[in-house]
Amino acid sequence: MKVNILFTSIGRRVELINYWKKAYADLGINGQIFGTDIDPLAAASNFVDSFHIVPPSRHKDFIPSIQSICKENEINLIFPLNDNDLIALSLGKSLLEQNDRIVVVSKSESINMTIDKWKTYDFFKNIRIKTPKTWKPNEKNKSDFPLLIKPRNGSAGKNVFKINNKDELQFYIQRIKDPIIQEFINGAEITTDIICDFKGSIIGLVSRERIEVRWGEVAKGRTIINNNIINDCKKIIENMDIVGPITVQCILKDNNIYFIEINARYGGGAPLGFAAGVKSPHWYLSIASGIEIKLPPIGSYKKNLFLSRYDNSLFIDEKNIKSNSI
Repeated sequence: MKVNILFTSIGRRVELINYWKKAYADLGINGQIFGTDIDPLAAASNFVDSFHIVPPSRHKDFIPSIQSICKENEINLIFPLNDNDLIALSLGKSLLEQNDRIVVVSKSESINMTIDKWKTYDFFKNIRIKTPKTWKPNEKNKSDFPLLIKPRNGSAGKNVFKINNKDELQFYIQRIKDPIIQEFINGAEITTDIICDFKGSIIGLVSRERIEVRWGEVAKGRTIINNNIINDCKKIIENMDIVGPITVQCILKDNNIYFIEINARYGGGAPLGFAAGVKSPHWYLSIASGIEIKLPPIGSYKKNLFLSRYDNSLFIDEKNIKSNSI
């Protein structure tokens, strides 16, 4: 069987694309990887089999452009790699899921909960998962300084600031759109990549410590195994209507776990999980191809595998840069 996959907003996700290519080769599956982005200089555009420039996901022509790519290239699976694409594709899912095509995106209600940090906080509270005290600017402080302030609808670590006093708090309240405020937990930041199948069942997971972060993505990290985090992540997924790859972030301090965010897509550090044995590209391709797979026990992966990223450059001839959308 031939399996064609479309990734949206591929940007700098070269490692992820290359792992999927390896999965095709390892399994002997025929197919191509297609990618979209709004940027003709997106680095990963040089690693997919076919690249297409599309309008921003908020544009009225975004879904029609994705439909056109899918129809012309017999796309079987669609994976978004950007939060804005999650929203658009969840709303356009019924239009795109034709001819047995699967859009690996959860329902819009679940997507909205993960993107709205206030709703995420409420979700954690309602299912009795420990989370930092959180409040809105018009409410009385629930914790002493230092605090953390961030946009209610933010991503990639943008506009997240540590606040040390009242003056700083007022300064950022006036400059961040629709902020929320949290108690500052000084601990290890742990991201757990949870791999759900196309029906929402967990088929694997891997936890990794973010040792160093650069531009909102992990630059240095290592895999860890913490059974309490694993059990809490299972509980989180059991209480969500969600499919595909998910990342859940928490802070680990003195054996206390404080959950802070959920992202309903592949995280930037996903390749570390692939290398540790949570081979979701192989699993998703096998499922899509009808190949029987033997999954390792959930929580079984290589511990203390370190990731250290480095800069690399591409040099692209002008004639090879796409300048028009479909």
